[in-house]
Amino acid sequence: MTADSAVQFSLVQLDDYGPWTVTPEPRRETSLQALQSRLYADLADFVGDRDGYVFPGRFDNMVAATNGIDPVAHRRFQERVRNHYPVTASIGVGTGETPAAALGAASEQLQTTGSAQDADRRERLAAPHERSPTGPLSVAHFDVVDATGTYTDRVNAVDAELIVRRATATLAEYMRRDHDAVTSFVGGDNVIAICPVLSDSAYDEAVEHVRAATDVDLRVGVGTARSPFAAGQAAKHALETGRETGASVTTPDSAPVNADD
Repeated sequence: MTADSAVQFSLVQLDDYGPWTVTPEPRRETSLQALQSRLYADLADFVGDRDGYVFPGRFDNMVAATNGIDPVAHRRFQERVRNHYPVTASIGVGTGETPAAALGAASEQLQTTGSAQDADRRERLAAPHERSPTGPLSVAHFDVVDATGTYTDRVNAVDAELIVRRATATLAEYMRRDHDAVTSFVGGDNVIAICPVLSDSAYDEAVEHVRAATDVDLRVGVGTARSPFAAGQAAKHALETGRETGASVTTPDSAPVNADD
């Protein structure tokens, strides 16, 4: 693995969460959802302030692209959780040549500390002994073409959600299988994939795959940089350009990535 290809991911997992939800008796589901959403918001702010990207995952397991974020910063987030919530968080940090490989390494690191259901596992931080340099990554920001006019304003909200979720799952599975990307639904009709650096044709093929499988049209803006935040912002601008021009795949016109990006 080299600095030109390595990606860092972190897996944040709530400790002993399942038993807590039923102790001393089963807690209200709305209370659990409120706690999960507040925790996710805190993690999003914390990682975002350090130029990372975070996804809710399953909420008790949250995922973040954390290029450039060191173990000391991860420890600070654990302290924040301990001080503000009735649960603690353990974190696995991993690097790999692709996003999925990096998240797999983070998962393995965390699994070595014990099960999420172990009552004695608290605030473990499982990270490589040596900090690995990280290279550029790509953020691909997908959305459904004319989601409002096609679905939101025309079909039952139940069906609209099922349509979007089906397209999201199809895209996520395709990007994982063909490109080892990590893809997450982020609300509305938006899907974000953390990817290796790919060609425009690879994104064309992904969009066509989803169209053929689900009859849903997607567009995507792509950005590439050393920090997830910079790549994500470039992807957002590229997506706006795609909306204006009608292009299915848009990448920003920018100088090559350098060490200062």
